[in-house]
Amino acid sequence: MRRRTFGRTTGAGSLLAATLTVFVTGCGIRTTSVPVDAGAAPSRVPCSVTDESASATTAQGMPVRVYLVCGSQLDPVDRRSPLPEEKAGGDPVRTATGLLAQLLAAPSDDEREAGFTTAVRSPLAVTGGHPGDAAGTLRLSRQPEDLAPTALSQIVCTFAASSAGAGDHTVLLGGPGSYPPKRYRCTTELRERPESTPPTAPIPIPSSS
Repeated sequence: MRRRTFGRTTGAGSLLAATLTVFVTGCGIRTTSVPVDAGAAPSRVPCSVTDESASATTAQGMPVRVYLVCGSQLDPVDRRSPLPEEKAGGDPVRTATGLLAQLLAAPSDDEREAGFTTAVRSPLAVTGGHPGDAAGTLRLSRQPEDLAPTALSQIVCTFAASSAGAGDHTVLLGGPGSYPPKRYRCTTELRERPESTPPTAPIPIPSSS
């Protein structure tokens, strides 16, 4: 009886040891020193276009900067616009019109190879503000809130970084209806997560003379 009991105990101990081995292995603890090939690291798009990429045609225009989507973020791209009116201190509506045209245009071959895309889609136009709007207000042909969040983020950051902006990385933007415009802000967080809703800031009230 004792031998028979001892034999059963030994068998149970072996079963327990095997179970522990399976458990340890299942928990991800490496039981061998042989290296494991996990494959190549994922590559990241460059999100950069060299100066040599500009064609002879676009090089004749005025330099402008627009924000495109690359790697789920917004990154600035330097282009040249054919509109000579687009320059610092010019007409904000003309500047915004030229910038919007750049956002609506399909990225060039070099930009696509670098990973750039745009979420801004036509038909879309921009005009000046309505009577009673704060100075510098721009009005889109569609309500800003109706645009795709990433498209609105592109427009906000592009306009805010130009002479069409309202200063302090903001732009006064409204739609075609009677809704009042909002002062949208282009922040670091928005450029990192353009799919989020652009933050707003209070519109300054002009001081009475």
